[in-house]
Amino acid sequence: MNDRIKKVTRHTNQNEGLIFEKSSPGKRAFDLAPMDVPAVNIGKELAESHRRNGVEDFPEVSEIEVIRHFTRLSTWNYAIDLGMYPLGSCTMKYNPRVNEHVARLAGIATEHPYQPQDLSQGCLKILSLLEKCLLEITGMDVITLQPAAGAQGELTGLLLIRAYHQKNGNPRKKVLIPDSAHGTNPATAVIAGYEVENIKSNADGQVDITALREKVNEDVAALMLTNPSTLGIFEQQIPEIAEILHAKGALLYMDGANMNALAGITRPGDLGVDVMHLNLHKTFSTPHGGGGPGAGPVAMKKILEPFLPVPVLVEKSDGKLALDFHRKESIGKVKAFGGNFGVLVRALAYILAYGPGVRQATEDAVTNANYIRKQLEGIFDLPYTRPSMHEVVFSDALQKKRGVNTMDIAKRLIDYGFHPYTTAFPLIVPGALMIEPTESESKEECDFFVEAMKSIAQEAEQTPEIVKTAPHTTRIRRLDEVAAARKPVLRWKPRRKESGAAG
Repeated sequence: MNDRIKKVTRHTNQNEGLIFEKSSPGKRAFDLAPMDVPAVNIGKELAESHRRNGVEDFPEVSEIEVIRHFTRLSTWNYAIDLGMYPLGSCTMKYNPRVNEHVARLAGIATEHPYQPQDLSQGCLKILSLLEKCLLEITGMDVITLQPAAGAQGELTGLLLIRAYHQKNGNPRKKVLIPDSAHGTNPATAVIAGYEVENIKSNADGQVDITALREKVNEDVAALMLTNPSTLGIFEQQIPEIAEILHAKGALLYMDGANMNALAGITRPGDLGVDVMHLNLHKTFSTPHGGGGPGAGPVAMKKILEPFLPVPVLVEKSDGKLALDFHRKESIGKVKAFGGNFGVLVRALAYILAYGPGVRQATEDAVTNANYIRKQLEGIFDLPYTRPSMHEVVFSDALQKKRGVNTMDIAKRLIDYGFHPYTTAFPLIVPGALMIEPTESESKEECDFFVEAMKSIAQEAEQTPEIVKTAPHTTRIRRLDEVAAARKPVLRWKPRRKESGAAG
């Protein structure tokens, strides 16, 4: 073990079994009071075959056992409140607590924009102000807050593009996608009914303009451009790309998941982008992960406004705000209900708290990524040397000479007290190490991370087995990931008693 490990200490809590294993017949966390209304026979309404009288082997435990069990488990979790979360292309930044406070204020936490119009004016004003802020940041004309996630925002954007082309007499057949785009882009295009054609990057990691010119024709509906790309590089030729597309009647879609590198500095709408989505749960610091809810608003130019998904936030002649569900050319609903209102509130709180300081947040994110890049250049291979934006992508080429790959390095990083970076992505960099520190991290924390990475590189050279068998300090050691993927154990099953056995 390396004596340079500074951040890792042994955990104070004992190992914790499954809640099922604590079960004893007759234990209860609480008892419901007897019913004070007559029982209703639901047999006629609900067929016997569809009713469940109980849950087999449901754990029977006391209240304190429940509390202690889940509290202990919570201490095993890694979180942004504990340390750096350098997942590249995910922007796992710290969520300021003021956002949470605002979302819980009386009159916000208990209200909803889908209430009757006279009761929802406050909520609708929040949404209206958020729309104005996002339009100013993106340089677009119109926006919808309907999509509940980035991928849903992508799909909404392509459905808008499809409706636009359909109105012009031809929905077109293809969507072009650079090989440096996010992985959801091609899936989104297919779901929207398009064929996908790949555009190779040039030696600098930029879109190959010559190849693009050759592929753009009247069959192409759009190009989906991730900017900055998954290489962490800003696409330098966006205005020219937009001109090439527009000359053939195609549109430019921008994946705005990496807007944390642009907000307050560059507005995609000013560069010729026609439509884009934003991940509010990335760039604007609302809770990220855990299955949602998220928010993926789609901003666009005026030409796409007729096709906005419903409902659309509008201002009526009397000055009141309302949700318009009746729009003739709308692509329709993209979700059934506005369950992510709290996420939108948090994003607005973040934007208003920063104000013009959104620009500094962007600059700090880019500075942190380039600081880490400079410290680790030469220690890890850097396949693309153009200036990095909010993230830097190394490869494991130097460590592979000793049989150590990016997954090994990531797992060893756990022993140093950090969440691993993104491994093996983007796919155009074999053995990629994708690192995004965000603006949340101080120089001290970045230095801790750099020291850990340097130490692991030294181990890979001198004692590679330590890295190849990591992690060593976790409760669960190295897993067989192939077996876990092919033969997953997805539920606990009790051990059956032997036939005739006592008890």
